[in-house]
Amino acid sequence: MIQVEVVKSNNETPASLIRRFTKRVQESGVVRRAKSLRYNERNKSDYKKKKAALKRIANRKNKDKLRRLGKLEDAPYKKKN
Repeated sequence: MIQVEVVKSNNETPASLIRRFTKRVQESGVVRRAKSLRYNERNKSDYKKKKAALKRIANRKNKDKLRRLGKLEDAPYKKKN
């Protein structure tokens, strides 16, 4: 983490202090880095990947079973002629 520090000098106005702080923050790249990380997702752990895969397999088996029993249409998104 990068810290940006600006100390007010004797005759400096608050507006110029804020302007100087803003400039330092932009130069340090803190905002750019925060924006770049905004939508990044962390890599899933091997355990979570395996758990999701097993859930997909179980759901697929369940759908196939329901299809064979006639309780689920084959492809509900296709148009019937």
